[in-house]
Amino acid sequence: MSQVPVDSTAFGVFDMQELDAAGFDAALASAGDELAVVFFWGLDCFNCEVAKKAMLAKPDEIRALNLKWFHSNVYEQRELARRFVLHGVPTWFFFHRGRRLGRATGWHGLAQFEAAVAAAREKIDIARI
Repeated sequence: MSQVPVDSTAFGVFDMQELDAAGFDAALASAGDELAVVFFWGLDCFNCEVAKKAMLAKPDEIRALNLKWFHSNVYEQRELARRFVLHGVPTWFFFHRGRRLGRATGWHGLAQFEAAVAAAREKIDIARI
């Protein structure tokens, strides 16, 4: 079976570390005190490609969110898809110190993604009080 090429430009531009099930928790721990986000995507996923292109169209705004980025192809990492009960991609999960803070499903524009990031940061702030 031939391998379908994946546009990995966004992975490089945003320094996204690829995750598999075996190293998932250790990789999240490596984020330390940073807000981590895992971009779950799939091969031949039209909406995943739309999301990557939209992010690449506004790289400065995406970088300004100060996120530690990870990514995983859920068609290759089915264990992660089951663990996080993924019914569709693209999906982003937000973590802080390994604790899941929230998710965003589908790309609905930068403003909504920024709102999801803000909601995750608010949960961190509340936990510190």
